[in-house]
This record gives sequence, C-alpha cells and structure tokens, in this order.
Amino acid sequence: MPEVEIQIGGRVFEVACQDGEQHFLQSAAKMLDNEAQVLTTQIGRIPEARMLLMAGLMLADKTAGLEDRLRAMETELSTKTEELEALKAQPAPEPEKVEVAVIPREVNDTLAELAARAEALADSVEEKVAG
Repeated sequence: MPEVEIQIGGRVFEVACQDGEQHFLQSAAKMLDNEAQVLTTQIGRIPEARMLLMAGLMLADKTAGLEDRLRAMETELSTKTEELEALKAQPAPEPEKVEVAVIPREVNDTLAELAARAEALADSVEEKVAG
C-alpha cells in the first residue's frame, strides 16, 4: 500500500492509499488544502484538528450545495424527458391543404403576346429616334 505525502494548511501528512489511487488522494488533498488556506488567511494559525475539521466542513457544505443543484437538475431533466416522450407519442398532425392560385394558360398567352407587342413598339421607337 503506497504512502503519499500530502500538504494541508502548511502541514505535511503521510497517508496510505490503494495502489493506483494516489492521483485521487492528491486531488482530494488539494481541495482540502484550498479550504485550509482560506481559514489560515482569515483566522491565522489554528490547531491542526480544528483546521482539518473546519476545512472538511467547508467542503461538505459546498458538496451539499452541489448535490442539491444536481437533484434539481435531475428532476428538471426527468420532467423534460417525460414531456419529450409525450410529444413523440402523439400522432403526427394532419397535413394542411394549401391552395395555390393557378393562372390560366390563356392569361399567360395573352401576357406573352402583350410583351411581344411592347418590345416591337420599343424597337420601332428606337428606329425612328435613331433614323
């Protein structure tokens, strides 16, 4: 079982852990050390047991807050998942009938004829102006 040296609140501790878990222990010790540093900055030097207790309580308070937020988010996710499943279970809406106006072929032909006449008139005017 490996021994790991950790530092909390300016004090060094040797702690045993399972093989391969040294990184997790170092991470946890760093979190505890951060809280201990806050305490020593605010209060100054305090007895080791009190410092560890207070730092542990501060971490526990943060953890409790995160757990509350996690539960709230899980509840919200569950609600949204139920809503999504209910929407998926509903039958597809009936397709809407959209009516599009159709221009009769005679109107298209008449417009094309008018356009051709207008172009012919424009050409005629241009020839008279040029000539």
